[in-house]
Amino acid sequence: MISNLSTNRTILRELVENDWEQIHQYASQLVVCQFQPWGPNTESDTKEFVQGILVDSKQINRTRFVFAIIEKESNELIGSIEFNIRDEKNKIGEVGYIVHPKYWGMGFASEVGKEIISFGFKNFKLHRLYATCDVRNIASQRVLEKCGLTLEGRMREDLLLRDGWRDTYLFSILEDEWLRGQ
Repeated sequence: MISNLSTNRTILRELVENDWEQIHQYASQLVVCQFQPWGPNTESDTKEFVQGILVDSKQINRTRFVFAIIEKESNELIGSIEFNIRDEKNKIGEVGYIVHPKYWGMGFASEVGKEIISFGFKNFKLHRLYATCDVRNIASQRVLEKCGLTLEGRMREDLLLRDGWRDTYLFSILEDEWLRGQ
């Protein structure tokens, strides 16, 4: 089990089984998953998602770390953020996040994004960390920029969604860039 992480307004702790109910409150909403290949989730989908995370958290050579985003003031689970080691040899990691829509536009995603990026670089000695988002998801683009990531390019029609093929922006940050920002 990984120690909790903390920001000014949040605690990031590993997911537990009964988090599925609070996760389902946002994962069942079309607006939350409109730019994703999953959802809107049924209760079964959300339970399966959480179970998969719990299985991955017990792996010996663990590469996936998913944290519940807990707002300190209300003690509510307001989203989740994920860090994955994608290539150990080349020291590459990936970050992804989802925040409940009632907390959109309040800076939570960029606040926890910066913390999880630090977690990746400090704990796994990464060289590069990346994130992707749908080219139509302007808010997510802004979050990634606020976290210090640079737009590298556009991957054309790389993911099939409900409404057709999605173009995806690829953002990244290198270790030396992150260190300069500290």
